[in-house]
Amino acid sequence: MRTNEPTPVAAIDSAPATADHRHFDGVDLEKLAQRIPTPFHAYSATAIRQRIGELQSALDGLDATICFAVKANPNLAILQLMANAGVGADIVSIGELRRALHAGIPADRIVFSGVGKSADEIAGALSVGIARFNVESLDELHTLQRLAQARQVIARAAVRINPDVDARTHAKISTGKSENKFGVSIEEARRWFAERKQLSHVQLNGLHVHIGSQILSLEPFRLALQRVAAFWRELVQAGHSITSIDVGGGLGVCYRAGTDRPVAAADYVGVIRTALAGYHGRLLLEPGRYLVAEAGVLLTRVVRIKTGIERQFLVLDAAMNDLLRPSLYDAWHDIVPVSDAARPTTRYDIVGPVCETGDTFARDRELPECASGDLLLIKGTGAYGTSMASTYNSRPLAAEVLLQDGRYAVVRRRQHFEEMIAGEQPARNWETA
Repeated sequence: MRTNEPTPVAAIDSAPATADHRHFDGVDLEKLAQRIPTPFHAYSATAIRQRIGELQSALDGLDATICFAVKANPNLAILQLMANAGVGADIVSIGELRRALHAGIPADRIVFSGVGKSADEIAGALSVGIARFNVESLDELHTLQRLAQARQVIARAAVRINPDVDARTHAKISTGKSENKFGVSIEEARRWFAERKQLSHVQLNGLHVHIGSQILSLEPFRLALQRVAAFWRELVQAGHSITSIDVGGGLGVCYRAGTDRPVAAADYVGVIRTALAGYHGRLLLEPGRYLVAEAGVLLTRVVRIKTGIERQFLVLDAAMNDLLRPSLYDAWHDIVPVSDAARPTTRYDIVGPVCETGDTFARDRELPECASGDLLLIKGTGAYGTSMASTYNSRPLAAEVLLQDGRYAVVRRRQHFEEMIAGEQPARNWETA
């Protein structure tokens, strides 16, 4: 079994991952950027379908459902693509639930995660009959029981286990250590099952684990699933029925060519098969980044070159409001010119126009010499790009474009100023509380 090898994605590798950065899923990006003002995000439908297919093939023979983590990219066109491929949804808000349903993902393929589900959100999910709630606290469990009983429905629930496993990823996207806010200890979960007969309207018959994101090693998955498997066997021996085990997501992708070596889907599923050998219930998986990150790019133009005392700044028309990951996580994204013209290289700090020092995409990055108006490609933006975007500095939300086999479709146009301020108004009607 091979480990830590990048999974090949032809639609990506044959486009911006090679020397030909001009074409992506058969679309000429220079021509596209003449029609659509930069900055804008572009996604390869072919690459997304290929990633889905790789994971589905690896799961062959297992009773498994893939539930896309909507938070990674909630665009309706992306969710419709998931729905058409038979993929469900992992949601963390009522808004994501509405998006998933609107895109055609059936309620019985939707799981609801998150530590802060409100009573209204739980009620809304109960009303449409979602597949399962991943419960993360005793208070949430009691709230679910109360709301389900009031509606005379049975809620299906899994307890999210915090296995105290270090995912070896960035601290802000690690979710499986005891110090993190997510899930409950196995000791607490054990008490929930011991008292589950008191839950007249909640079927507590599932386990859930998710230890973090952008994981580039099999070992954290192996350790977490071993702990979950031991608990599952303990519960079965105690007479409890476990009809589903949700193994979460977290598969990493290649953000930095030549450095990041993602785990292959087949190897990841191999760890699941080994750890949960003998389990015959439903398996749920919650990939997000893995399915869409490398299928997305951010197109941006150089506004100007600013020469400072110590360094040169390459100022782009894209900013941290369009792609927050570098500012939030010090995350690396490969950045390349779309043109393949031969030029000498130089080093830049690559920044945006937002009035924050943190509005920096890269520091001391070597690139071919650039000039004002040059078109650049920021790779790996298909996940947590637009989903974390904002209108900071009153910058409109960027357009999103879906590419497929030489064609493109705008799946979200650039936000208009009037749309940005639509919910605002002068203080005319003063009231007392």
